[in-house]
Amino acid sequence: MISDLAYIHPSAHLGKDVVVEPFAYIAGNVVIGEGTWIGPNSTIMDGARIGAKCKIFPSAVVSGIPQDLKFKGEDTTAEIGDNTTIREGVTVNRGTAAAGKTVVGSGCLLMAYSHIGHDCVIGNNAIIGNTTGLAGEVKVDDFAILSGGTLVHQFTHIGAHVIIGGGS
Repeated sequence: MISDLAYIHPSAHLGKDVVVEPFAYIAGNVVIGEGTWIGPNSTIMDGARIGAKCKIFPSAVVSGIPQDLKFKGEDTTAEIGDNTTIREGVTVNRGTAAAGKTVVGSGCLLMAYSHIGHDCVIGNNAIIGNTTGLAGEVKVDDFAILSGGTLVHQFTHIGAHVIIGGGS
């Protein structure tokens, strides 16, 4: 079901059984996998590649322009794996020329108001807690848990199965 109150660019590619709720915005250079739910007031910008059976909650912004002064408008992506949940107010910036893409793996949970900076790579089944912020070019391996309010400096690498306490 696609709401008549949503905007979907004619060149966006939506898979089978995608649901788009009222007031969602989907730009043209976008691919969304089958069975994904796009919540009301969410924004999916150019360069988004969203897997199957994802859930994107209200006010999330996927594939926003990077907050990086070296970005010059190059064609880059933000890639979200299958079965990933992106909660309210989350921002996932697309890549820069440095890596060309930001990647969030499959089975991840990005909790409310978290931020994934440009060129980050998050493995599968990771949990990013409420208000956690990842600067650009951070790598988070599979099954890592970053608890609420964690701030991660650019170029940091967080290993598999690591748990970082809230407010770190």
